[in-house]
Amino acid sequence: MKPSEINAKWKVLQERISTEFDSDFPDLKVMLFLIGVQELGKGPKKYSKRQKEELMHIATCRLLSEMGFYELEGLDQDGWPHWKLIKAIPPYTMLEQEMLMKSLVVSYFEDIYSAD
Repeated sequence: MKPSEINAKWKVLQERISTEFDSDFPDLKVMLFLIGVQELGKGPKKYSKRQKEELMHIATCRLLSEMGFYELEGLDQDGWPHWKLIKAIPPYTMLEQEMLMKSLVVSYFEDIYSAD
């Protein structure tokens, strides 16, 4: 996808999530948190600051696994997924990182919403 396509789809996704959660437009961190909660599979609940950071890490690994950078190692005793880096991530610029993550988030939610 071109950056203009990614940004257009990103705005549409932000609007949809904002409406569904009756909240402000979510930024990338909020989207990663939502994906982390989805991937953890324990539903919405109160999470500590550390757990929120771990949820965003889970989401990042899950998204980057689509490009072959990570693979799921398994779940720990509490049911939290653990990922293993299997291929070095190129040194993307901040803008490239943001566009990459936005495109992966958009694809992730397109898969979820197309399953409805």
